[in-house]
Amino acid sequence: MPLVCRTFAVLLLAIAVVRAEETAPTKAPPAPAGVRVFTSGHSFHMPIVQPLAQIAKSAGIEGHTLAGTQSIGGSTVTQHWNKPDEQNKAKQTLKTGKVDVLTLSPNFIVPDKAIDQFTDLLLEYNPNGRALVQMSWLPHHVTLELAFGYNDTDKDKADLASLRKAMDPLAEKLRVQIRALNERLAPTAKRQVVYLVPTGDALYRLRERVAAGKVPGIATQTSLFNDAFGHGKAPIGVMNAYCHYAVIYGRNPAGLPVPEALTKAGFGDDTAAINSILQECAWEAVTNEALSGVKK
Repeated sequence: MPLVCRTFAVLLLAIAVVRAEETAPTKAPPAPAGVRVFTSGHSFHMPIVQPLAQIAKSAGIEGHTLAGTQSIGGSTVTQHWNKPDEQNKAKQTLKTGKVDVLTLSPNFIVPDKAIDQFTDLLLEYNPNGRALVQMSWLPHHVTLELAFGYNDTDKDKADLASLRKAMDPLAEKLRVQIRALNERLAPTAKRQVVYLVPTGDALYRLRERVAAGKVPGIATQTSLFNDAFGHGKAPIGVMNAYCHYAVIYGRNPAGLPVPEALTKAGFGDDTAAINSILQECAWEAVTNEALSGVKK
């Protein structure tokens, strides 16, 4: 065979190999090991418990375990810390060393010194532990309205840009505390220990989509909530669980099956579409927050 023909044949073979590699299906990375999670917080946080376990299971993650819960309505993290030791399930469980991830949810009083105290206790008994801190959404309350200059009573007429602006100073205070805590722990831990879960940002992304008519089955922002104060219905709880799943496991929840809480929420044929949008909002928020530790 002439040299030119042989060269041409080799080039064709090389092109075919490259195209085959480009079109070959990519193997999914192996599922990470499950972790033992203790969830402590207020009513904007606790609805993550069951959906989070179901999400992890549906993602093929074995060993995800609920280590326990501690709930106090409207609470600061300090209220959980100050709970009497004999009643304090959070402290008791952390001292067993059987907690890998502790989730916390301060309210609008930040910084909260008990975030540092709980993190220190977690690491004392499990040096590999991680603390996740939820940045929630602002509730409607007259005190908050006076303090932050916003009104969210009629959620369908709310100025979402103003709500974001009102939340930004609180979120930044929490970021400052988390950065300082990680810096203090860095010489010993040599890794990020405390992570921010941007649930409030995810919710505003969802509300923006609802306001634009882009969420089938959810026509109004008000229909996302159980009351004027801001307690969320099933979509918010499930989306929050997706946020925590993404931060805990560093994985995009897109494509995972519908959790039971959303299946039972009465959205009918729109349920799967809503689930996809919740996953999308959660992943956008988490990957947009540097302290989540998750990149796209």
